[in-house]
Amino acid sequence: MLVVGAGVSGLTTGVCLAEGGRDVTIMAERPPSETTSSVAGALWGPHLVETSERVARWARETLGVFGQLATDEATGVRIVTGVEATRAAERSPPGPAWLTGIARFRRCRPADLPPGFARGWRYTAPLVHMPTYLDYLAARFEAAGGRMDSGKATSLPGAAHDYGASTVVNCTGAGAHDLVPDPALFPVRGQVVVADNPGLTDFFVGLGDEHPDSLVYVFPHSSGTVVLGGTEQPGDWNLAPSPAQARRILRACVAAEPRLAGVRVLAHQVGLRPCRPRVRLEAEPGQANGSANGSGGSAGQPPTPQHPLVVHNYGHGGAGVTLSWGCAREAARVVSSGLHC
Repeated sequence: MLVVGAGVSGLTTGVCLAEGGRDVTIMAERPPSETTSSVAGALWGPHLVETSERVARWARETLGVFGQLATDEATGVRIVTGVEATRAAERSPPGPAWLTGIARFRRCRPADLPPGFARGWRYTAPLVHMPTYLDYLAARFEAAGGRMDSGKATSLPGAAHDYGASTVVNCTGAGAHDLVPDPALFPVRGQVVVADNPGLTDFFVGLGDEHPDSLVYVFPHSSGTVVLGGTEQPGDWNLAPSPAQARRILRACVAAEPRLAGVRVLAHQVGLRPCRPRVRLEAEPGQANGSANGSGGSAGQPPTPQHPLVVHNYGHGGAGVTLSWGCAREAARVVSSGLHC
């Protein structure tokens, strides 16, 4: 069995499959440390993703897993309190719907918000230090018998054939645009600044109500660093950090949290959020009845490396971490259904 992609979706899917007794290889062009996942903030919460019951279900399932992982500091997952705020004076309902079920959710007084923000909500949620967390997932995957390999897939059936895999799970994120190909997928570019943490313990998110570039966030991590953002640039594939955007990010974050003034900058990073109208989590059409590629094979025929079962798990937008366990577990169920139909 082959998983293509080594970001948070690929690694988590690989863990679910390997711990379920499957013989799994993860193949990726770039290692986990060079994926979009590695530069994520990463605060639990749906962002740049469809509003639907299934997304809410995947997010709740992942929230439960993160609550368990947060008991082990080696995972990089912590439960942190902070504020999400908006510049808009009027907003109904009185907070994003998904916040109402979060621990310690309460409205903020305007006096408790940074200048320029009119309304806000304090709550507690998982915050993930992604370099640590991706290392944890990779180690957990390999401990379950999984293997990691480097390579570039030019097609999903071709990759399955090359690895002798009867099943391939596509977790390539923005790469699915060309690989599938999927013209419905588009990147939303995000740039962040990584700096020394001057002692911050609470996160802050200022929503980009007026313009996506007015988004500001401050995510302090136990590693002694703070991730500062950010940008939302639809359709922009540029992975090179912009000095002008970095300066804007620093100005906005210092305005929201003055203790950040003069902090030492450690890195500038860019990631491409893989957005589409709906998360794609399914076997390719025609495969639920055992046909491997929708055209080859016959009903009830088991998949083979020549006619593999292809399952997709991508298009999570800015919620890849937030949906990771829910989607990975569902992808594993789709694989099992396709293999036993």
